[in-house]
Amino acid sequence: MSDSEEDGHDRHMKIAVLGDGASGKTSLAIRFAQEAFGKQYKQTVGLDFFLKRITLPGNMNVALQVWDIGGQTIGGKMLDKYIFGAQGVLLVYDITNYQSFENLEDWLSIVKKVNEESETQPLVALVGNKIDLEHLRTVKADKHLRFCQENGLSSYFVSAKTGDSVFLCFQRVAAEILGIKLNKADMEQSQRVVKADIVNYSQEPVSRTINPPRSSMCAIQ
Repeated sequence: MSDSEEDGHDRHMKIAVLGDGASGKTSLAIRFAQEAFGKQYKQTVGLDFFLKRITLPGNMNVALQVWDIGGQTIGGKMLDKYIFGAQGVLLVYDITNYQSFENLEDWLSIVKKVNEESETQPLVALVGNKIDLEHLRTVKADKHLRFCQENGLSSYFVSAKTGDSVFLCFQRVAAEILGIKLNKADMEQSQRVVKADIVNYSQEPVSRTINPPRSSMCAIQ
């Protein structure tokens, strides 16, 4: 079953993005939703929300609600509510920061705890960010892959700065959740590298609308 563009109906999907602060979660979400990159680091407090519509094979329209959860909220009271109901979870770490990789066990345990009584479990993917800094890597690829194998996770390496494999990551996660197979052409097109534009989001007003327009963001404190 698929929805055509003429129908105007989207499949809605919640994707929660988790991981330590400064691992690049917000940059990853902005790169995917707005195809932009901001050099200035600003810690996410609570939650940032992004919306991006994509089309999967079979003319399937999917509205991805990306929940960028602040890295400092690992013990926060609202964390369970932020994760609850997500069909997909991206566990993000910085390949140049070994501590951000070690802390993934804690993030994953929270996801399991939130969903332990749920009939359906979210698709969880491990995302190694900042591959543009390969020369500074402290987390070897085999450790990344071993963690995926031990916990049954999907595996991705991306760069929020250059855009390398970012769209592919979200596209494949959405497709896997819906049981849609991507062909080689679909995946090759998604791996294009997007020029890193510098955008200072701290200078822009923050919208608090409940229904954000296409590829937009609102912050929840």
